[in-house]
Amino acid sequence: MARTQRHHRDYGLLGDESRRAVENGLAGASWRLSPVERGHLLALMKRRDNPAAFHTVLWLLLLAASGAWLWATWLSWWTLPAAFVYGTLYGSASDARWHECGHRTAFASKRANDVIYHLASFMDVREPVSWRWSHNRHHADTVIVGRDPEIAYPRPTALWRVVADMFGVFSTAAEMRKYAHNLLGRLTPEEATYVPAREARAAVRGGRIHAAVWVAVISWSVAVSSLLPLMLVGLPSLYGRWLLVVFGTTQHAGLAEDVLDHRLNTRTVLMGPVLRFLYLNMNYHLEHHMYPAVPYHALPRLHDLLAADLPEPYPNMRAAYRDIIPALRRQRTEPGHFLAPGLPA
Repeated sequence: MARTQRHHRDYGLLGDESRRAVENGLAGASWRLSPVERGHLLALMKRRDNPAAFHTVLWLLLLAASGAWLWATWLSWWTLPAAFVYGTLYGSASDARWHECGHRTAFASKRANDVIYHLASFMDVREPVSWRWSHNRHHADTVIVGRDPEIAYPRPTALWRVVADMFGVFSTAAEMRKYAHNLLGRLTPEEATYVPAREARAAVRGGRIHAAVWVAVISWSVAVSSLLPLMLVGLPSLYGRWLLVVFGTTQHAGLAEDVLDHRLNTRTVLMGPVLRFLYLNMNYHLEHHMYPAVPYHALPRLHDLLAADLPEPYPNMRAAYRDIIPALRRQRTEPGHFLAPGLPA
């Protein structure tokens, strides 16, 4: 365990922390990488359509089947389990598809990546253009305060906020504020720091399209005097978001800030085949951050190649949360506290 600071920090992208990160050489810096033989790395980086096609078709079939179940059992006792399954596949499993297709590594085909990326972006309530650039910044400046727009657990973070965001309370509200700016023809000031000027118009258009779909579905629900249309399109992003947060918390929460070694700010958690399907192997998150050009289906092999240079992975999510929750609680009174993984000698 260690401490880096005792005061609360400004996690926005427009304040003094951003300026200090640049002055201290933390912005766009070179990261420490675990060594891997070049030939092995090139082989792992090879993109293929078949794994992603299989997993995408399976996901869409499960989504369609559970949606039909929800439709057929509407306003009965079976509505609850149907909504739970459908919502999880819609509001949580879409996140990994958004992520991998956003990197354009899931499929060999750029078009296939982009089609699934835009679909999953809407399901996750994320304007696709600005979020692609946000995620680029997240990889360039991972958990660098004042630079990374995707720090999900600024210190201190109250646990009730984590639970609330399992229903999209804060993340969806933030995105709706961005849509409001888009409707007025502009980006938010923070978006403008990482979205290139040449992409601003496309980002505004993306936000307007998402807002229009929301308005159309709400109007449909009002016209038929039923919540069912919104339960199928839109609201699953909220009531089905729980697993997205459960997965996402394991990535960086409680670890170090402002370091240039992913072993200190990102964790890998071993999972079974069902969770790895829902998460598309993003449980190998440390390996992904070191080598983001490696497709998700090759991450287990990358993990084996890098294992000797990495901290021991958590054996399951329960073990990870046994460290994460106490760390988040302690950060409420000691913002400088963080978890320090044991590194190989």
